[in-house]
Parts: sequence; C-alpha cells; structure tokens
Amino acid sequence: MRICTLMFSSFRMVQDLSKLLNNLIKISQMEILSRTLSLSGWQAEINLNKPVERYANNPILTCHQVNDVWTDPKYQVKTVHNVGIAQYKDEVIMLFRSHLRNGISVIGVARSKDGVHDWKVDPKPALKPCNMDDVFGEGADDKGLVENEAGGVEDPRISKIGDSYFITYSAYHGTIKDRVRVSLATTTDFNSFVRHGPLMDVDMRNVVIFPEPFDGRYAALFRPNDHNIDHTGGVFKEIQIGFTKDLFCHEWDMVPEPFMKQEGGPSAFSDKIGPGAPPIKTKYGWLNIFHGVRGTMDGNPYTLGIALHDLNDPQKVKVSNIPILFPSAADCKTLPEDYVHVPNVVFCCGALRREDGSILVYYGGNDTVTNVAVTHEDVLVALCEQYPQNPLSGVPLYDI
Repeated sequence: MRICTLMFSSFRMVQDLSKLLNNLIKISQMEILSRTLSLSGWQAEINLNKPVERYANNPILTCHQVNDVWTDPKYQVKTVHNVGIAQYKDEVIMLFRSHLRNGISVIGVARSKDGVHDWKVDPKPALKPCNMDDVFGEGADDKGLVENEAGGVEDPRISKIGDSYFITYSAYHGTIKDRVRVSLATTTDFNSFVRHGPLMDVDMRNVVIFPEPFDGRYAALFRPNDHNIDHTGGVFKEIQIGFTKDLFCHEWDMVPEPFMKQEGGPSAFSDKIGPGAPPIKTKYGWLNIFHGVRGTMDGNPYTLGIALHDLNDPQKVKVSNIPILFPSAADCKTLPEDYVHVPNVVFCCGALRREDGSILVYYGGNDTVTNVAVTHEDVLVALCEQYPQNPLSGVPLYDI
C-alpha cells in the first residue's frame, strides 16, 4: 500500500514538474518572441502581450486635411476612415472612405512617399455614386449600377493582381434600406477607374480577394449580411470562402459551410466577424486581419483579430483566440468640435508588409479618423499557433 502511495506521489510530482516546465517554456517563448520595429524614426517593441503598437502621432489623415482640398461645399466631409492601401511605384496609395455632410459616403485618394507622413489628397473624390458618364467594364449593367450606388460607396479593399489593382467596395442602394452589394472596380494608375458591378447579387459588406490564384482559381473571403435589427448574430458570425476562374464573371463557387464561425460562448468576436484587409502572404502562410464584435450593454465594440491560412489551401486556417487590437481613446484623437461617428471601433481594410516582416496596419478609429499601427508577422503567427481557437466555434484550444 505504501509503495503504491509513493508511486502515486511520484507520478503526481512528475505531472506537476511537467506542467511547470511547459509553463516555463511558454514564458521563455513569450520573452524571446519580441521584435523592435521602426517607423519613420519612431520605435516600437512588439510581443505576444502587445502584438500591435499604435503609431504615436496618430491620426495620419483626418477630415480637416481632406476639407482643405475638397473646398466645394457638396464635398466637405465629416470622417476619413476604413482605407484600402497599396504600394504603387514609389508611393503608397490610400483609398479612404469619407462621409459627406449629407450622410452619403464617397471614396478619395491620398498619396504618401513613406505611407505615414505628408499625405497628398487628390482634388476630388475618386469613386462616388456613379452616373452614366463613368467608365463601365464589358458586360456591366450600367443603369443597374447607377441605381445601386446612389446611396454611397465605402470600405475599399485593394488586391494587386498582375498589373491591375482590384478594388472591392460596398455599394448602397439609394432608396432600399440596408441593400448593399460588394462591387468591383479596377485601375492601373489610381487616376482612372473601371466599374464592373457586384461580385454577387447578395447583400454583403466585406469581401477580400487573395492576390494570387490557387490551382488556377481565384479565392475570396465573404461575409454575407443577415437581416436583423442590431446587425449582429446569424450569418454575421460566419465567414465563407468562394472561388472563381474569372474575376469579372459575377459568379463564385461558394463553399457551402463557413470556414470561420462563432458560436454563443464568450469571446471578443462572439457576435460578428468579417474579413478586414486583403490576405498578406508570408513564409508561414496567408495572414488575415479580420474584425470581431462582442455585444455589450453599452454597444458593440469592434476589435481586430488575426488568422493564418495555409499557403496552398486557404480553406485550412488557424485563428487566434486573442485579438490583436482593442479600441481605445487613443484611436480617435479629434478637436473638441469634431463629429465622432461610432464609438469603440477599430476597423481595418488595408495593410502593407515590409521586407523585414513588419506589417503596417491601417485602421479607422471610431469610424472617424485614419490611424496606422505596426506589428510583425512572427508575432501574429505565434498568436495563431500558441493561442488558437476552434475556427468553427470560437472555443479556445489552449488551457486557461
């Protein structure tokens, strides 16, 4: 009996030592996995406890800079947010969304040499509710597009494919409430744009296109809209993937079941998720910055999350259970008289990867101003691998 007791005690000691060793290894990994990053002379320390660092001089673009250029009263704006980003020749291009004072959204262009400072705003909006004088792609329903964009255009995402830049954006109907179609425009120079119409004839707001094909087919991430009062729950908690051989055909082979889904358990993403920036290619796989919402008694705060798609099969995914950015007062620095559109929101439509693996994350603060933050692919991947969740339920797959 005593021998059995000693054996059991020894076994328990081995278990305890094993747990202690594993915890020490995790702590050691966390301490080792840090990156010191530089952004225009400003430095940031990134690690698993702080995977994203806000730029100290945010915001980088506001309504005041736009209004200094768009002096026509009909083009004066109250917000600048949810920007698409692309490297074009020797400059960084920003496609920004702005609310006109009448509530309709338009999309403008700003340009910067380093992607942080000295943004030059083009003289007029690049995309606004279209008319018959705009340029339409072959086979596009121009009259239908004019009708469907009358309520405004917003939230551009940019994917460079070949020599063209493919821009997905949300187009709102002028009179039918909440009717929105994610539409496609293309450009080769960010001076002229060709409209191609909705990707699908379905209500949705968030679609991002992978910039490379998989086995001859292009892939995109979709988040269809549901029809409920507070715009959370239902299919708002699901992200699907679709494939097409022709980006202009308006037909996508949708995989019936979502590859990401939130069930009812507590989570920063529990009530809504959706694609953010177009996926970023790394040596580890494709990084997908997405947004997540958790309903509270005081509204629906938006956070940013991170997922890692397999390099060759985008349906295989690891999702970090831990968000990378929560909204805070630092995300909406405004003047006392400025309008603030929606509180407690961080929302990303674009990011740029640099050669050293660092990533600039461009995001809207409170749907009001445009900010930038810095992170590193090593840290984001580690979050997905060390602190994952079940991609189809949101349940943590690590011990808490």
